[in-house]
Amino acid sequence: MSEQFEMIAKTFQGLEEILAEELTTLGANDIQIGRRMVSFTGDKRMMYKANFCLRTAIRILKPIKNFTAKDADEVYNQIQAIPWEEYLDVNKTFAIDAVVFSEEFRHSKFVSYKVKDAIVDYFREKTGKRPSVRINNPDVLLNIHIAHTTCTLSLDSSGESLHRRGYRQEQVEAPLNEVLAAGMVLMTGWRGECDLIDPMCGSGTIPVEAALIARNIAPGVFRKGFAFEKWVDFDSEMFDEIYNDDSQEREFTHKIYGYDNSPKANEIATHNIKAAGVSKDVTLKLQPFQQFEQPKEKSIIITNPPYGERISTNDLLGLYQMIGERLKHAFAGNDAWILSYREECFDQIGLKPSVKVPLFNGALECEFRKYQLFDGKYKEFRTENKDRDFKPRREDTRPRRNSERVEYGERRERRNFDDKREGRGDFKNRDRKDRGNEERKEFKPRFKREEK
Repeated sequence: MSEQFEMIAKTFQGLEEILAEELTTLGANDIQIGRRMVSFTGDKRMMYKANFCLRTAIRILKPIKNFTAKDADEVYNQIQAIPWEEYLDVNKTFAIDAVVFSEEFRHSKFVSYKVKDAIVDYFREKTGKRPSVRINNPDVLLNIHIAHTTCTLSLDSSGESLHRRGYRQEQVEAPLNEVLAAGMVLMTGWRGECDLIDPMCGSGTIPVEAALIARNIAPGVFRKGFAFEKWVDFDSEMFDEIYNDDSQEREFTHKIYGYDNSPKANEIATHNIKAAGVSKDVTLKLQPFQQFEQPKEKSIIITNPPYGERISTNDLLGLYQMIGERLKHAFAGNDAWILSYREECFDQIGLKPSVKVPLFNGALECEFRKYQLFDGKYKEFRTENKDRDFKPRREDTRPRRNSERVEYGERRERRNFDDKREGRGDFKNRDRKDRGNEERKEFKPRFKREEK
């Protein structure tokens, strides 16, 4: 039996239970929900699958040492006692990400320096040489988490945040994070059973993530690489099997619609949807919400309207009033899920939500609310629809927690893991196909990635 070890999947606050459900489906063991994280156990294959398949994880950490420390010297001694040749050699580069919640350790950069010194001194004493630190795209990325005096040192198996799927070509101002969008869709219970509509889709993140969910396409298929591919114990054959396995993909017989009143947003969404290879499943249209009409087929709305924080609108309250009016008159018999920030905006919708789920969109403490639109008397509706589809994973409002700032709005150039001339490492070239121009059945390559 292969070695089992503990792992930690990081996520955004509010998505922990959805992530735990994903891990359960994936076959992980000993699943424990924490704050902005879910711990679990599994083997190397599970670690590869978690990175490749999880939609609501930001990164997957592999703890290698837990210890207590009251000062920087104790941290140094504990780190230097690790047999580092099992994880790193002098020819590899490394970097350290420190997360500190402690009165004893007030500066995360100072903690990073002490960890770095301990590793460098370990190799210098053993070999007379030292590995180099590389902030961008290191061979080995380490994470040290300190809560009071409890310390956990982990290997970061993901590298670049897993929300950076690889399909986003361009983005509008204040784009919705891919992990949050996927979590919103999963939270509604929708898995492709009917049409899905995002009437204010922006750059198309919700439609794309919904299409991947409906088809059960792994989000990792777009990425150029993962950090574990540079580890000394990387099993290329095992990962090739996971990468090329499309046995869990399924047919999607309905449609996803994305509308927006911005020509620029419509153009960007078109590019992103094509890059994700889901053009056959997603229909885009340049249309303001004011012109939204009752869909002919059973549908669900999942949308993220402007909040008036990073996006300004001339009449924000009027916008939400219009949203409520359109839902009442043009979405009868269906469910709508809306993510927003301001209570006064929700008030303007003029509908009573059946579910409220606290979610964080970056630093903003938002709510994801479900509205059931019905014809006739409410009591009759409740009686007739007590077993309706799209039941959420949580039917009650969970208590709000303190906010955490999560930065992801800025656009960064996508890393090219294959460009050795730029010193960007030695990931294997997957030579991915242009998914926008391929037939659906050829979505994922059926060949081995080339060896370098």
